Amino acid sequence: MLSDIVTQRRLERIEEIVAQRTRYLTIVLEDIYQSQNASAVLRTCECFGVQDVHIVENYNMYSVNPLVVQGADKWLTLHRHNQSDNNTVVAINRLKADGYRIIATLPGEESVDLYQFDVARGKFAVVFGNEHKGVSGCVRDLADESMSVPMCGFTQSLNISVSAAVVIAELTRKMKNEVEEWQMPEEEKISIKTEWLKRSVKNPHMLINRLLEESK
Repeated sequence: MLSDIVTQRRLERIEEIVAQRTRYLTIVLEDIYQSQNASAVLRTCECFGVQDVHIVENYNMYSVNPLVVQGADKWLTLHRHNQSDNNTVVAINRLKADGYRIIATLPGEESVDLYQFDVARGKFAVVFGNEHKGVSGCVRDLADESMSVPMCGFTQSLNISVSAAVVIAELTRKMKNEVEEWQMPEEEKISIKTEWLKRSVKNPHMLINRLLEESK
């Protein structure tokens, strides 16, 4: 019904974008305290087709920075973990139950080089920690693997939003080249398209109720 309401151009654009969406890779943001950094990561995820972002709020609550996010958040599926004493454990346990490998972003020789990371071993969730401390000890203990962005300058760290952009761009490239089933299954695409169509019209719930009444 909603497909008949929007323009053909809009519908074609939705079909085009959902075909590039993935849940093979997901991103976890743990206690990011600067809204512009977290919002920039959301924008990067949307641009590169990563549908799900898990936001862990143990100490810092996330608020959207509209000037940075540029509306990207309304096209993503955001999972906010803020109801427990240790929301990191809740988020990681949920992701593991859903079959994700947990990848901590950590500098150091024990971490695999981003460009050597094996994307084909199964779906994975990459965890980014906050601006000063990085990922928590809890993430380090529960992670299945760790990854680092190789550096060749005197400065040995990147801003969280820049680091995430580098990682997401490289991993989505590798994923599309090396993984056959990186796209979402058809039933998930339908669910996402339905949500996007709702966000493409005014007063969607009122409109849906009217269309349902008219269809009886």
